[in-house]
Amino acid sequence: MGAMFEMALPSETLAAEEVAQICGCQRKADQIEWLVKNGWTFHKNRAGDPIVGRMYARLKLSGINPQSMVASGGWTPDFSQVR
Repeated sequence: MGAMFEMALPSETLAAEEVAQICGCQRKADQIEWLVKNGWTFHKNRAGDPIVGRMYARLKLSGINPQSMVASGGWTPDFSQVR
């Protein structure tokens, strides 16, 4: 999983086109409805556009629940088997 974090990010947030592609709809209200229905965390800017973090989206689309990583304190190595 280390390579994922080494990739250069074009921006910290997804572009409007990327949000539309993920949601499958162009209208802001429909995108917000889809994001809420599918359990995505997002913010709205002053214009009402949904703003999604790029790293969050990468984790979410990879099947990793970003909220569970935060709630559990993140990933820690298991040294119990090391001698």
